[in-house]
Amino acid sequence: MWLEIFLTLLVAAMAAAFTVIYRKMRRKIASVDRAREKIQQEEIRVFDFLHGLGEALSAEMRAEDLHRLIVEGAMRIVDGQGGAIYLPHGQGEGLRRAFGTAEHSVIFEVPDSAATPEAQKTFLRWHSVNSGTGLIGETWQSGEPLNVRAGDARLQTPAAPASVMLAPLVFGGQKLGLLFVTRGAGSEPFLGTTFQIFKTIAEQSAYALYTAAIFSEAAEKRRMDEDLAVAHEIQRILLPSSAPDIAGYQISGINIPARQVSGDYYDYIQVDPDHCGVAIADVSGKGIPASLIMAMCRSVLRSQATAQLSAAAVLRAVNEQLFPDIKEDMFISMAYAILDARQESITLCRAGHDAPLLYRARERTISKINPPGMALGIDSGSVFNRVTGDFSVTLEPDDCLILYTDGVTEALDIEGDEFGMERVIQSILASASDGAAAIIARLTDDLRAFIGPHPQNDDITLIAIRKK
Repeated sequence: MWLEIFLTLLVAAMAAAFTVIYRKMRRKIASVDRAREKIQQEEIRVFDFLHGLGEALSAEMRAEDLHRLIVEGAMRIVDGQGGAIYLPHGQGEGLRRAFGTAEHSVIFEVPDSAATPEAQKTFLRWHSVNSGTGLIGETWQSGEPLNVRAGDARLQTPAAPASVMLAPLVFGGQKLGLLFVTRGAGSEPFLGTTFQIFKTIAEQSAYALYTAAIFSEAAEKRRMDEDLAVAHEIQRILLPSSAPDIAGYQISGINIPARQVSGDYYDYIQVDPDHCGVAIADVSGKGIPASLIMAMCRSVLRSQATAQLSAAAVLRAVNEQLFPDIKEDMFISMAYAILDARQESITLCRAGHDAPLLYRARERTISKINPPGMALGIDSGSVFNRVTGDFSVTLEPDDCLILYTDGVTEALDIEGDEFGMERVIQSILASASDGAAAIIARLTDDLRAFIGPHPQNDDITLIAIRKK
């Protein structure tokens, strides 16, 4: 009988123990399930965040929308109640707020003048945080993430939240910004595991900012290339499409820009029924600024050349109009010749331009023509008008006058050697007997062969004028 009682008690005790163990196991299993579910939810939020960043970059999202996505995505993942992103401002001028939530996103004391929500919003938009100042400046300066909990002296300002996580956004050794997420009073502080997740978010956000900047630069470059293509087409239209038909003369010219647009210029202008103006010019500098000055010069020259048979008078008028609008560090060298269909002489004016070359067919010699003159845009006229004058050049049949810019003589090969005047003369001597077009063709061919694969370092412009 005692044995039966003992066995009964033993079974009851075992059953009770099993029940306790079972309940504990159920609670543990439920706890594990909740933890697993929480982890799964965190994973889903992280994947959603990364997916959102990827879509944002592929869609070339606006910068302000990307900043909002980073802050709000980080808040969702770590269960934050507020947050903001700060970006570098200027050269060594600290950080400025790029985006922040309306609540729980101020972690430093604001002045009394920013007491109202609208005033605070304006203050935060323009306020710069210096490196080393406050939690933001401290994190930016150290480059190390921070997890600051309630009770920390750095959070003892009236507007500060209970806890905050901060991390600099760094990619490729470059600090791109700073992100922080907060929780208000009464909320649990951020745990260590959450802080680890936050640091991962910061790394991905930094990559997104860097990639967005690359996309923005690429888009800007595309826009600039499109604008340059339009400028190139406009400039092509402004240059002569063909040589004029002047009785007794054969003319050929070419412009080869070093970039999409050129600072060199040449033109043919019908002065009157018997006279044709031929101009060549070189604006100091290259690219868009030089091309704009070139277009302005063309317009002024054409307006002054009509019915004016003095080349010097034309350039004096051009200089007078251009001088007020040209920067101090810019100028225009130009040579302007007026051809007379009834005579064998050419009226030439040289305004600081490379000396034209004169080929004499009878002697097969080439000489420089060096009449005095100064570049346009340097002097208002008191000196320019005194030193710049007309010079007459008489051409016999088959003689040639060659105008060129310094991009011809100063063209560089792959070794850095210049094409030079001697090679120019050799090219002219080898082709002058075949006409103006042959001179241009031979010179450009020789230049291309000399330059080779080396990029052209300056604009090249050539004009050949041959007397028939």
